[in-house]
Amino acid sequence: QVQLVESGGGLVQAGGSLKLSCAASGIIFRHNTMGWYRQTPGKQRELVATITSGGSRNTADSVSGRFTISRDNTKNTVYLQMNSLKPEDTAVYYCNRRSEIGGMEDWGEGTLVTVSS
Repeated sequence: QVQLVESGGGLVQAGGSLKLSCAASGIIFRHNTMGWYRQTPGKQRELVATITSGGSRNTADSVSGRFTISRDNTKNTVYLQMNSLKPEDTAVYYCNRRSEIGGMEDWGEGTLVTVSS
């Protein structure tokens, strides 16, 4: 059974930093592209950043230069370092995995990030 468990969300002031973690189980982690997405009420879920098994990154323009995705294949964990946070970064952040062999996809339950002004 695939499990993606996010942690690290919370309340932070504008300009602050948070680091999200997503621990994966039930998959061969190194065979997956891992990603972070976010969603606010009434809006579609949007891409934040992804990282392939080979370490190639794709980052949304809205967070480029402030957020960094990374992965540790020895710990089956993907991270999202978020710096210079803005109120508009407030959202539920979801971890995603997409298999590079077969395309199966799973989501975590999300972790809330709230940035106060």
